[in-house]
Amino acid sequence: MEESNDVLLEDELGLVDGAVDYSGQPAVRSKSGYWKSAWFIIGVEVAERVSHFGIQGNLISFLIGPLKQSTATAAENVNIWAGTASLLPLFGAFIADSFLGCYRTIIIASLIYILGLSLLTLSAMLPSLVKSKCQVDSTFIFCSPHSQVILFFISLYLVAIGQSGHKPCVQAFGADQFDDKHPKELIARGSFFNWWYFTMVAVCSATILVLTYIQDNYSWVLGFGIPCVVMIIGLIVFLLGTMTYRFNIKVNDKSPFLRIGRVFVAAVKKRRNTLSSPSIEEESGGIVLCQGSKQFNFLNKALLAPEGSEEDETCTLNEVEEAKAILRLIPIWATCLVYGIVFAQVFTFFTKQGKSMERTIFPGFDIPPASLQTITDLAIVLISPVYDRIFVPVARSLTGIPSGITMLQRIGTGIFLSIFTVIVAALVEIKRLKTAQEYELVDDPNAIVPMSICWLVPQYFLFGISEVFTMVGLQEFFYDQVPNELRSMGLALYLSIVGVGSFLSGFLISMIENITGKDGHESWFCDNINKAHLDYFYWLLTGLSVVGFTLFIYFSKSYVYNHKGIITQA
Repeated sequence: MEESNDVLLEDELGLVDGAVDYSGQPAVRSKSGYWKSAWFIIGVEVAERVSHFGIQGNLISFLIGPLKQSTATAAENVNIWAGTASLLPLFGAFIADSFLGCYRTIIIASLIYILGLSLLTLSAMLPSLVKSKCQVDSTFIFCSPHSQVILFFISLYLVAIGQSGHKPCVQAFGADQFDDKHPKELIARGSFFNWWYFTMVAVCSATILVLTYIQDNYSWVLGFGIPCVVMIIGLIVFLLGTMTYRFNIKVNDKSPFLRIGRVFVAAVKKRRNTLSSPSIEEESGGIVLCQGSKQFNFLNKALLAPEGSEEDETCTLNEVEEAKAILRLIPIWATCLVYGIVFAQVFTFFTKQGKSMERTIFPGFDIPPASLQTITDLAIVLISPVYDRIFVPVARSLTGIPSGITMLQRIGTGIFLSIFTVIVAALVEIKRLKTAQEYELVDDPNAIVPMSICWLVPQYFLFGISEVFTMVGLQEFFYDQVPNELRSMGLALYLSIVGVGSFLSGFLISMIENITGKDGHESWFCDNINKAHLDYFYWLLTGLSVVGFTLFIYFSKSYVYNHKGIITQA
């Protein structure tokens, strides 16, 4: 009777189970969370995306231009930075999930981000303050001073550190504003990831168009300074929403990393013990193991209690299932890495291709090569509503699945489309090289090939469509499939696919550069793009993508979904 009265009181007050407000009091549904809180959080994420793409979108042009780096070196530096920025969120998520929580981590990360952007703007000012000369052969030319290069890379990696706390926490904190135990809010959270990505991309499209034009035609100082101002405004907006936020209460005082880690340790210690279904039922308090426990049976040994051991030394069934949930993600994560390699080309060699092509729209106006990245964003903006409003309902009527198709089917569709992206890129590059030969421009590294930059539109648009499926699918998948207390880490794992992909791309470029550039031969990535062979590189990526897609299908077929303690076959 007392329990039913508590339920009635909760319904009457509209309290959110497991959440408190900014003052530590139980969160009231009508005054906290939901879309009214999500918009403040989206505000700071919009600012971060403006800042991120204001740097990454045209970074290769700054390295090749003001910093005078070679094409291969610049591409490697972009890949290394992008990879670092996408891997560091694993550290940021660990700090948030174990110690600070999402809210505090976002504030600290934003301050570091603003410091990095401020120093980046200062580094762009240095050439006008300090003149430096470098010797090339027997002549001296003006080049970037060492102080500018050092300050630039310090500030660039400060931005990456800021992103480490920002990227995994903001989206997780936004999704936490929706109560998955409330029917209306659960449905709203289902659309949150689609519209989150849609909003980010719409903003990024405008950012890349405006900032790359400013950077290429007016000033790098202004081009880096604007993101800094936007980030400051974003932090202020986030803080203004503090009184509306919901903060999750920790159910277990133990760190989720320690809980999961001790399962593996216990399983290794008890590896010689005999495992039988009846003993597990007994140790689990009469709970019969669910279907998911049939995978990774060796971890079930962590449930066994040695004679004379205390209760705290034995892992619980829930802890074992959390460890299995993490283990099941590894093959999916690994087989998506090739997609991360293809993703890295959008910001490097796709841009380099455009720089050598005819970019004049009308006299006096040339399209900045990096601005074609907005074609990818345009595809996402156009396809996302179609996916959410048309594709999902139609697919739902055919499959009976609420989301139309499963998360892994969505991810796999995007990976499949990315194969055609690199095929198209290879064919366009073959056409560009033939045009350069026909007009005898091969020996001129600065030549503009009489071939419209619009030829690159299909590869950008195709990749944008693939992002609607793969990137959004990965966000939802890794947020949904990790234990509740590790949702920041789940999103960090999604981001790490892009990060590791960037590192692998840099490794491939470096290895191919060394192999193909031996004995005085022109490498695939020589500074004169008209003598380079990006088409060979794209065909190599096509082959790798086919292998990666095949492995993804293989592991997806045996994947077991975990939904709120109910484990289902993929």
